[in-house]
Amino acid sequence: MKSPRSSVALKSFKDLKKRLAQDAVSLPTGPAVRFARTADFATDPESERRLFLDQVADVRPLRHKIALPAKQVPQVTPANRPENDKETINKLKRLIACGEGFVVSDTPEYMEGRGYQVRPEITMRLHRGEFAIQDHIDLHHLTVRQARDVFDRFLHEAVQTGKRGVLIVHGRGLSSPAEPVLKTKVYQWLTSRRWRRRIIAFASARSCDGGAGATYVLLRRRPQAKGTRRATPDARAN
Repeated sequence: MKSPRSSVALKSFKDLKKRLAQDAVSLPTGPAVRFARTADFATDPESERRLFLDQVADVRPLRHKIALPAKQVPQVTPANRPENDKETINKLKRLIACGEGFVVSDTPEYMEGRGYQVRPEITMRLHRGEFAIQDHIDLHHLTVRQARDVFDRFLHEAVQTGKRGVLIVHGRGLSSPAEPVLKTKVYQWLTSRRWRRRIIAFASARSCDGGAGATYVLLRRRPQAKGTRRATPDARAN
């Protein structure tokens, strides 16, 4: 006995073979068309060139070239140079030639200090050269120990002989790997307990006297009374 499922016929497929024979579609005959793969063009420069030429075959060049106007940059010559530029150049020339216009107090190398209750304008007057300089000393090419001995003897002699304004040349210390050695030491010695009672003020010198590489020192006639505060530095060498 057959299964009930096997007796069920799929009528939709019953005449399939006959219908396919009746409605068959004939394809055109001829040579097979081969479609180039992307990889074929990627690996063949000549194919890329032919493809490009084929795509631009209908392109025609323009009759007239279109050129963008070049940006006009005004030429600066001595004849049309602005007056302020001329003055700036002249100032630079004078600065290089003779140091005119260079203000030491406007630089980080400037240093100054003053004693207790000494007015700030004293240091500025000292820096401007308003006090006579009666003696000077040069500490260049000395070791720190040698410079300290020479420094102490120099100030001691200045005090004993009644000199009021002196100049100490110590250099700017541009060759020092960190801070200027002798310049920093001179600052420390001027503000030390030994000399601060003898000093009214000190300030970096003018350019003509050494600039930031030298220091004016204004000495007291008599030492300041004990118990007063130490010298007040406003700035120090960097």
